[in-house]
Amino acid sequence: MRTFGVIMAGGGGTRFWPLSRQAEPKQLLNLSGKDLMINETIDRVATVCDKSDIFIVTNVTQASKMEVVTDGRVKNDHILREPAARNTAACIGYAAFEIIKKYGDGVMCIFPSDHYIQKQEAFTQTLKEAIEVAEGGSLVTMGITPTYPCTGYGYIRFDKSEEGIAKKVIEFKEKPDLATAEKYVASGEYAWNSGMFVWKASVILEQFRKFLPEVYACLVKIGDAMGTDSEMEAINEIYPVIPSISIDYGIMEKSDIVKVISADMGWSDVGSWDNLGVLHDTDANGNIVAGNHLAIDTKDCITYSKKRLITTIGVDNLIIVETEDAILVCDKNRAQDVKLIVDQLKKEGRDELL
Repeated sequence: MRTFGVIMAGGGGTRFWPLSRQAEPKQLLNLSGKDLMINETIDRVATVCDKSDIFIVTNVTQASKMEVVTDGRVKNDHILREPAARNTAACIGYAAFEIIKKYGDGVMCIFPSDHYIQKQEAFTQTLKEAIEVAEGGSLVTMGITPTYPCTGYGYIRFDKSEEGIAKKVIEFKEKPDLATAEKYVASGEYAWNSGMFVWKASVILEQFRKFLPEVYACLVKIGDAMGTDSEMEAINEIYPVIPSISIDYGIMEKSDIVKVISADMGWSDVGSWDNLGVLHDTDANGNIVAGNHLAIDTKDCITYSKKRLITTIGVDNLIIVETEDAILVCDKNRAQDVKLIVDQLKKEGRDELL
């Protein structure tokens, strides 16, 4: 069966402000120093499916930039434009109908656009195994074998007594406290929830019909218009009123055909500035430096400069980011709260900084 890559690239990446903006969010940034995160994701997925079979679902405001930066990797008509952000269920359903309409059916391999994978071979092998299981009719989620009791990720509990590499999912767990995370890891029956999925387009759409009928009804209307002169009109009219719900809450936590394949592939969601250590080495004082930085008696800091020199004296545990129009100074322990700055800027109507 034909295999398709589907990359979800509509997010705003608010925790990476001031570098990440609405018009140029995290997936369009080069945080590793090698390539844009979206291009690194495309190249990773292309180890299993042809680049001509890769789709990107993005916000209409980012689509033009996406076309430019992915030119030569993804066909323009495979960049699907969302007129409004309606969470991951709508995004995935939209792509599923596109595949059904154009190709009849196929296995969808779904990935966020802004993750980091260190162990490419392990990723490719796990993905191939997931595709084989998905061809049998299961919804497969690619889990990550925990390497420490992380409190920043959701967890997937599975039946570890089941034979085979794909284990039946028992339940999904929200981000735990440290004591709970330690129990999860010690038990050997939990994986980190990576948000990477593999299934047949026909199978997931049947799950939409069963568990998310209101979302499915909207998608059917869009699907009926695909390939006609009224396609964009239907998308612009219907998409913004699709119920906003994640694929996890809407389907994965309800379905009885979900399996998980867990692997250690050096995965990180690079969700905020304090995760930059997975992309860059630290110096002798534990500092992570991207750009121009002069440090005196500085420890465990993250500095990112686009142009200007950042200098620090006698500080530790800080995040300092310099862009053309804004500077962020933040305690590393508050990295998740950078999104609060974005929220405040929205309230104040300072759209030029968003």
